[in-house]
Amino acid sequence: MRYITITTWEISDGTDYSLAMRALEEKRLPALKEFGASRVTVIRTSTRTSAVITEWPDKFTRDAAELKIDEVRRSVHREDQARLTGEMRGEIVADV
Repeated sequence: MRYITITTWEISDGTDYSLAMRALEEKRLPALKEFGASRVTVIRTSTRTSAVITEWPDKFTRDAAELKIDEVRRSVHREDQARLTGEMRGEIVADV
């Protein structure tokens, strides 16, 4: 069954959102795809915040990528001046 993670992020005050997004698109999103993600969607929720919806083929694939994902998150904080502010995850139970 397909599995979703939804993470929320905030860039540091004074960080250019466009530059942060460029780094995300060039480095972070391709890494998630390499780890097995089927689709990654980024939604800008304010001038400094975003939500990232990542779809996985199943929970097993997501769980297998856990350590790699943690490393990507640490590098985002160090290199892109962004911090993880929340995470939700679970199996898709309905989809239209």
